[in-house]
Parts: sequence; C-alpha cells; structure tokens
Amino acid sequence: MLKVIKNLFATFLLLALSMQAGARLASGEVHVWQVQEITFAAARDYSNPYADVELWVELEGPNFRRRVYGFWDGGRTYKVRVVATHPGEWAWSAGSSRDDPGLTGAGKFRAVAWSDAELAENPNRRGFVRNSENGHALRYADGTPFFLTGDTWLAASTWRLPFKGTRAAADYEPAEGISFEEAVAWRKRQGYNSISFISAFPNWAADEHGATFANKDGVYLRNAWEKFGHWAPNAKISTADGAITTAKDMHDEAGNRPFEVFADREGLANFDALNPKYFASLDRKMQHLSDQGFVPFLETIRRDNAPSWKRYFDFNVSYSRFVQYLVARYGAYNLVFSGIHLDWIPKDFSLTADEFNDALTYHFRKYGPLPFGQPYTALIDRSTLKAFGTGARAPWLTMHTVGNNPRNHAIYESIEELFGLTPALPAANLEPYYTGWNHSINRPGGEIPDENSARDNYFARAMMYGSVLSGALAGHVYGTAAYDVTSTGEQAGWRPHIWTALRYESGAQMQHLRTFVLSEGSRYQRLDVASRDLDPRTIPGAAADGLDGWSFLMRTPEKDFALAYFENKALRARMKGFIPGANYRWTWFDPRTGQWGRTVNVKADASGLVSTPAFATGGNQATNDVAAKIVRAP
Repeated sequence: MLKVIKNLFATFLLLALSMQAGARLASGEVHVWQVQEITFAAARDYSNPYADVELWVELEGPNFRRRVYGFWDGGRTYKVRVVATHPGEWAWSAGSSRDDPGLTGAGKFRAVAWSDAELAENPNRRGFVRNSENGHALRYADGTPFFLTGDTWLAASTWRLPFKGTRAAADYEPAEGISFEEAVAWRKRQGYNSISFISAFPNWAADEHGATFANKDGVYLRNAWEKFGHWAPNAKISTADGAITTAKDMHDEAGNRPFEVFADREGLANFDALNPKYFASLDRKMQHLSDQGFVPFLETIRRDNAPSWKRYFDFNVSYSRFVQYLVARYGAYNLVFSGIHLDWIPKDFSLTADEFNDALTYHFRKYGPLPFGQPYTALIDRSTLKAFGTGARAPWLTMHTVGNNPRNHAIYESIEELFGLTPALPAANLEPYYTGWNHSINRPGGEIPDENSARDNYFARAMMYGSVLSGALAGHVYGTAAYDVTSTGEQAGWRPHIWTALRYESGAQMQHLRTFVLSEGSRYQRLDVASRDLDPRTIPGAAADGLDGWSFLMRTPEKDFALAYFENKALRARMKGFIPGANYRWTWFDPRTGQWGRTVNVKADASGLVSTPAFATGGNQATNDVAAKIVRAP
C-alpha cells in the first residue's frame, strides 16, 4: 500500500509542477524541454544521505531511453529532474542503491510541443544545445544555430550577485547594489545568451587564514582571490608590509557553504558531506537563467580546492560523486557543463591535468555522458587537447576550449589545431583578454592600457574576432576584469567592482560579433579556416604576443561565403582560393558599432585571387580594426 501511495504522490507532483508551468496544458501534459521534478521521501534516515544513497529513474519516451540520476536535497528528501526531449508519451520508474520503499515509484506523462509564439519568447524551448552536424559549431535540438555569447562571472553562484526575486527595471544600468537578476537583464539587453560561473568554492572564506595557505601538513587548502582590505592574522606568508589579505568569502545569500567544514582542521571542507541548502540557492539562479533564455557555462570547482580533496579523501570516487550531484541537479537545464576550472596548473595549488582527467573519466565510466546530450568540456589554460587529449584519452569531453594563457596571437595556433581534429568538436575561447585587468598574463605585447580606454576595448574586441575566425565557431566568452565579482560593501583592488566592469564598452560590443557571424544564418557553421590564403597574413615584425597587424579569413568549402577580420595596422591582402572568375559582394562591418558599411563588388581573377578593397580609414593599412563579409554574387 505504501508503494502505491508513493507512486501516486510522485506522479501527482510531477503533473502539478508541469501545470504550474503551462496553465493552458491539458491535465497530465507537460512541455518538451521544460524541467520536471519528481520528489521522493526516504522511509528511513541515513548516516550520510549524500554519500550512502543513489537514486535514479529509468526514463523512456520517443527516441529516448536513459537512466537519469537524482540527488539528495536535505533530510529524507530526494529528487530527480527530467525533461521530455520529444512530444509524445513518456514513462519513468524509480530505483535506488537501497532497499527503501520511499525511493520507488513509477509514473507517466504526455509531452507536447511549444507553439511558434512560445518558441519566440524563449530560445531554450528549442531544445538543449548540442554539436552541429559537422561538429564545428553548436545548435539547439531543433537545428537553430546557437552561437555562445558569454560573460565571465565566476563567483555569480554566491552572495556576490544576490538573487533578490525581483524583476530588473527595463532601463536598468549597473550600479552598486546590483542583483543577479539585474546583471542578467543588462547582459540580455546587450545580446548575451550565457554566463560562465563556478558552482562552489568549498575552502574559501574570509577567515583568519591568507587567501593562499597550507595547513599544518603542508597541504594547500586554497589559492583564492583576495578579499581586498581584509587581513589574515594567521597568514604564514609575509609581504613587505607584513599584511596578507584573506580569501573572498563564497557562501550563498543565507551564509550557507557548499560542504560541511571540519571544526578543528584549519577550514578543511568535508568533501563527503555536502550541504544541499547552498545548492537550493543556486537552483533559483539556474531557473532564472533558463527563463531568460540563457545557456550557462556551469563549472564544478576551481582547481585549488583539489589538493586537499585528494590528500584526505578517495578523490576519484568522491569527486565523481560531486560531479554527478551537479549533473543530477542541473542536467535537466540547457547548459554547457565544465568538469573542472583548470585555469592554471601550479604544482602546489592544483592537481595535474592527468589527475583531473582520471577522475572525470572515472565519472564517465560509472555514470555515462550527460543524460540529455549537452556539451561537456573544461576551462583550461592552453587547450583541452594539450591538457587532456581527445577521443578515447578523454571520453567525457565533447567540446574543446582554449583560454587563460596566452591572451594574444599565440593562442590562435591552438584554436586552428582544434579545428583540424577528426572527428571535429566545437571549440571556444573561454578566457581571452580581460578588459580592465592589469596582470602580467594580460598584457598583449607588454602593453598596459588604461581601464576601459579605446586600446583596452580594442584588445578585447580583437580576441573576439580573432578567436572565432581561427575556428572557435562555438562562440566566445567575454573576459571581464570583475570575474571574481567584487560586490557591494567590498573594497576594489586590482580588479574592479562588478557594476563598473559591466559598463565597459567592449562588453556591449560582443553583440556585434554575434550579428556578424550570424549574418548569413547557419552558413557560418560550414566555414573552414583559410587564413593561410592571405598574403600578407601579418605585417612585418608583428609580435606573436601582441594583438596588432594580423588578418583572419574563414571560407566555406563551396567558396561562396567568407568572413574576414583585420586587426589594427593590418595590411590589404591578396586572398587565394576563391572561384576563378567569380563575382563577389564585399561588405565592410564595423565591430565597434555593429553597422554594416559600403558594399564593393570584387571579382576573382583567373587563379581565384581576390584583392582586399582599400580600408575606409588608412587605405592600404588599417588604422582601426574592421571586419568584412564576402558572398558570391548571383
């Protein structure tokens, strides 16, 4: 009898939630691609419900049959989140690793499609993002192109961008006191469709220890971002003035941290004792992003938490459990998932790429790929190919990335290398030049421009177009100096407040990149790297570690469509490889304003050579960066 009651309760709850989401639906119906939550109540208590119990449902529907895992949500409560990927009849049956009558049940529901008007309201209703047919780009499940246009708010999961439950004003502009909703609304108005953030910072707190510190065993617990103006009396490393800042505190709006913390072990997190209240706060932000049509780039942890995790816990098992918790809790949302934020691999403050790859492969072998097919990657310096490999060497990885270092011309060779892989996987630059950040690895050609100056914004813009036209057709993530989200009531240091960084001009110019790339619809997905057909490709003496004087070209195999970008100081070029004798329309594009310029008719010569028209400013040598679209004339 208890099992029957449980079955009815779970089915009723699923349908009740779906009806809240769409009041016009008939009883028992849900929309495709909309999160449905099934709740279970365990019949008994467990000493560690996070680690001791695994729950799942076998989900079956049109063209779909997969096991979808659930997660512990506090007390005796467990949940499974699912989506229907196609219209039609769906059924689920629950199972668990425990003989617990509360963790059983079955149910059915009918999924229906969204109307055209409803699809227009939110692109996430088109289905979860996946690789394009040729592997080089991303698309929604219905085939609509998805060009990732993201921002870097790495600490947005915490109190630093508080979720207030209120709608942003239509004319809101970033200012002190900014909320999560206001920040999202601002970027949405500027054409963004993603933000990158880390789910949890387990060992970070504004406590008596330094931002970077090792415990009595010599194990580093963190290599955190500094909380400027807050000193750490127990810091073991001294500076010239004897003062060390503590770490930025990374709890949620209610003070919850993602894991329990041992009371007597210098702030060590108990990585086998998760706190679901913290992730309940993150739920609100993930749902809000979904409702706003965003596809977040969700990361697990920053690499500096891992040395203590591996020293004191069974790392592959424990880390895999946490990865799976995030997949279970958020895998029914449209997202790009990152298995680790591995921006740097210092010996003392991180595990190696191989160690992370082993853990992520362990997770893949045990749980399989993401149940609903979203891209799975990692944030990395250099490239994911150099760090992890591809194919069988990193079976979990379905999208490649570059980032963090170098932030100049030298990264483009890595992007071209990724583009040339077989089979192809989408690629994106996740940490390009950071506007407004004075750091040794953020100085193209050694130059340190003023914050938000024309030169500062140019460097960011040059990396947008240079990255994409080197083959990173998945999209681009904008680098903002406020990635640590210095927030209300805090002192800014060598990174600005978040509301200041959101107003930088280059941030608003990201929308023009999307306009440019999508100007011929999905045709950009067929582009091949053709920069080697430029003569000259660079000005004489162009710095490999700079961002001046290079040109970029991508062109379709049919040679009927191409996109080009010319950096500041670039020279007019002769372009090989076009159709001999064919006529083309050359249209200039201003990446600062998003305005299309004059169209010039050009003709390929008998060998397929096309000459670049004179630049509007500079004639034979560009004095401003400029882009162009080349389309074969009828």
